[in-house]
Amino acid sequence: MSAPSHIRPPQTTRGGVEIRLPWWALALPVLAFVALLLLILNPVDAHAAATGEQPALAQFLEWVQQLLAR
Repeated sequence: MSAPSHIRPPQTTRGGVEIRLPWWALALPVLAFVALLLLILNPVDAHAAATGEQPALAQFLEWVQQLLAR
């Protein structure tokens, strides 16, 4: 005769599945995004490629930078 096994059912949340991520699983993509964003906002040789008009993306990023500097 085998003994009954006491298996706890998995703990669930509203969605039915509990997912736990380590802190670095979110920190590393955020750090990479911020680093790439800083490279876009502060290019070293941007004056060499500059024409008379700034592209729309550059104007938008400059506006965001000024907004954050306030």
